[in-house]
Amino acid sequence: MDERQLRILRELGELGSVSAVAEALHVTPSAISQQLRLLQRSISVPLTQRAGRRVVLTDAGQALAGAAIEVETALARARHTITDFAGRPDGDVSVAAFHSAASAFFPLLLHSLAGPDRPRLALADEDVAQDRFPALTRDYDLVLAHRLDHAPPWPRTVTATTLLREPLDVALPVGHPLAFQPLLSPRDVADQPWITVHDGFPLMATIEAIASVANRRLDIVHRINEFAVVAEAVAAGGGLALMPRWTTRAHSGVALRPLSGVHARRHIDVLHRPERTARSAIRTVLAELHRAAAAIQGRDTCAPPPDADTHAAP
Repeated sequence: MDERQLRILRELGELGSVSAVAEALHVTPSAISQQLRLLQRSISVPLTQRAGRRVVLTDAGQALAGAAIEVETALARARHTITDFAGRPDGDVSVAAFHSAASAFFPLLLHSLAGPDRPRLALADEDVAQDRFPALTRDYDLVLAHRLDHAPPWPRTVTATTLLREPLDVALPVGHPLAFQPLLSPRDVADQPWITVHDGFPLMATIEAIASVANRRLDIVHRINEFAVVAEAVAAGGGLALMPRWTTRAHSGVALRPLSGVHARRHIDVLHRPERTARSAIRTVLAELHRAAAAIQGRDTCAPPPDADTHAAP
């Protein structure tokens, strides 16, 4: 077996088809199949099996794919030893983030990493459904992803570190009667029109939890993923919305109020393949992401209304 064959097996375990692996690695399906056959000849137990039209790994295949991660990590460390030893931390680092995280983190990264002998950033926005974030680590060094507080953890094929545990607040027009309450419950907001994200995105689970606790179906009138647009719609009276407390820009026409009775919090995590941190430039960017998270958390825009009892809010 060799490094290439192990990587193909690892990718097959994640993607589930020879054609998908071929597309990801920019080779032909026949080349992938040939390498899998060569690998199988050196192993005494089956590594793959058919599951309908998909090719899945056997238990032995999964164990070897896990070992492949360790092999790639060790080889990556070896490749970058000379660069790190020579003190050249100015390599290229690609970072992808969903929109609100990009808006909050990217300016801070660009400012803190400006100047010579600093990593060269390549930034991109990626607004995808939650289950598609891990796959982005094939194309980017670091991926900022979000999931709800009680959601399942990310797959073991990626390394995940939490940057923020960010509260989700109810966004209302500043003149709305509920804006004068320091704390809102699901029953308070259940009879209002709502603006939500599209299906498949994490915030929908909290919307469903609000409906469940209030024991009524919410009136969803608009579906908008971009929080800057959501804020404009809320300010214009289009409905209430859930908005993150720290990573969205304050809007003069929008008030944010904490929500009780449901788990209204999301994790902002940074995902990467384990071998990526062999590079000092990536470790530098990771450290700056944590510093940026601490700065962002200090932006608490969920202030209570004038003369409100501030101790009532969580």
